[in-house]
Amino acid sequence: MSLQIMRVKRTRRWGLNMKAKRAQLLLWCMVAVGLAIAIFLTPLVLEQVAPTQKDWGRLSSVSQTYGALSAPFSAIALLGVAASLAYQARQTKIANQEAQRSSHRQLLMYAVDRPEFLVCWEPVSGISSPVEMQRLFFTNMIVSNWSADYLLRRWNDQEARVQLGIHFQGTVARTHWEKAGSSWRQVAEASGDTRRIRFVDLVDESYAGAMAAGPGVPPEGYFASPLIGPAR
Repeated sequence: MSLQIMRVKRTRRWGLNMKAKRAQLLLWCMVAVGLAIAIFLTPLVLEQVAPTQKDWGRLSSVSQTYGALSAPFSAIALLGVAASLAYQARQTKIANQEAQRSSHRQLLMYAVDRPEFLVCWEPVSGISSPVEMQRLFFTNMIVSNWSADYLLRRWNDQEARVQLGIHFQGTVARTHWEKAGSSWRQVAEASGDTRRIRFVDLVDESYAGAMAAGPGVPPEGYFASPLIGPAR
């Protein structure tokens, strides 16, 4: 139940952030459009408020000066609209990716919660029990979450290395990457996304470093205090 609550809270928080970003984008679009309209309507307003006896030579000079000055502002307004549209497109892409990842996580969690459905997924060689497969599935969700943080640039390379170095202290994490790493590599390279490929490179490097550093901590050793020895 705690995992369910965590997923719901995270989804709600993400939804609120998206709403705030959309509101901010709408505000910037309105400001840019308003600025452009104001610039283009200014000559008409001047025409209406100008005195009946017009000095056409002077008005022509003012008009030319205004045109020269307004051109950069018009360009800035158009650039603002273009930037807003590009930002909106990027946010839509992120939203679609998050929806896809959320759907995948739900499928994995369903199998983790109900082991009888583990066999609906592709077989994993060398798995001796449903518990071991459940652990691998859950570990895969953890790594997928970190991958999303890296792809969205919430993490840089150094942050990823630190977290992955800690992650691979455990044998379950090492077993997961030993069995799933090649699949991650194939999917990343098939996508053509250089940052996605870079994340797999970082995981491979961290895994190799952990293996070279020595044995990892097995599941039965996680909760054993080094001061009092294993629980009996």
